[in-house]
Amino acid sequence: MATTPTPASRRSTDPADTLHLARWTVTSGSNANSRGAVVIAAGDHQWEASAEGNGAVDALFRAVDKALAGVLTGHPRLLSYDVHAVAEGPDAEGRVTVTIAPPPDAEGARASGRYTGEVTSTNIIAASIEAYIDGINELLAEEHWSGATESAGNRKRARVTEPTARERRAQLDEEAGKIDTTDWFNR
Repeated sequence: MATTPTPASRRSTDPADTLHLARWTVTSGSNANSRGAVVIAAGDHQWEASAEGNGAVDALFRAVDKALAGVLTGHPRLLSYDVHAVAEGPDAEGRVTVTIAPPPDAEGARASGRYTGEVTSTNIIAASIEAYIDGINELLAEEHWSGATESAGNRKRARVTEPTARERRAQLDEEAGKIDTTDWFNR
């Protein structure tokens, strides 16, 4: 959800350009770099990437940047990242606000603007990555970014909705036995 709406005359109305966070994962620890992985969908295409970072949120933001480098021809500049508690207690929600600018290498009309994503959740990491994607969607909604997802591989432009993305998610196979989750760190 954007806090600063863009005039409708400048927005793309094509829902196939809307990015959806299909799934994400992150590992973090005191004596290791954080690692994040994302799958982002738009239309009939998915972009996947993983990255390391200085903490869980940084690792996920870097994974998003890496996954969408072809869509945005670079990665957005993070202008601000803000977390505020909405209430008190262990089940309190936090509101994450992320403001970005276009990639530094963007040219022409694509080179300017500020875009904000805002999400409220009890899971600050989930809210952070969703707010980042919302900010990118605000950027892509600009008319001069129209078709960016298509040129980066989203050919059929079939809309992927949250229920469809949920259906495509991997299911836990209880019969598969124990999985060594630390094996990923040994790669």
